Amino acid sequence: MSEIPTKLMSKIEMTELIMAAKFINKKSWKEISAAAGMSEVFVVSACLGQNSLPEEAAVKVASFLDLGNRAKDVEIALQLPPKKGQEAEAVSKDPLIYRFHEIIYVYGDTIKELIHEEFGDGIMSAIDFDLKIDRVENPKGDRVLVSMTGKFLKYNQW
Repeated sequence: MSEIPTKLMSKIEMTELIMAAKFINKKSWKEISAAAGMSEVFVVSACLGQNSLPEEAAVKVASFLDLGNRAKDVEIALQLPPKKGQEAEAVSKDPLIYRFHEIIYVYGDTIKELIHEEFGDGIMSAIDFDLKIDRVENPKGDRVLVSMTGKFLKYNQW
């Protein structure tokens, strides 16, 4: 039987330790996700505290990052269900994250209208969901391609 820790590592502590190990060990998210055997986007979100990993992947991440005596704490923290979207501020002041908020402010209603016209009254699932980030070369400057797919869930009518 393994020893049960008296205090669980918080998701914030876990993320800080992972980020430090990533930097010190000069590892990329691509390498970390390959070690975990899972999607790069999903592994990054788990390492940032917004998703949880299955035990096998959590063990592989902690081992790959060579976390020493903190490895078990990180393994456990990676497996715990997160409190998703918990931010100290309503809208992040980080320019990249803020721009995504801006996209939704400007185009959110448009996206909603077009989805409803194509699929009917419902939502795109963030549970049955995929996200991919790619670089697209362009003579005017490289572009960021964000691809999201989510299962359409129709609202019930009663």
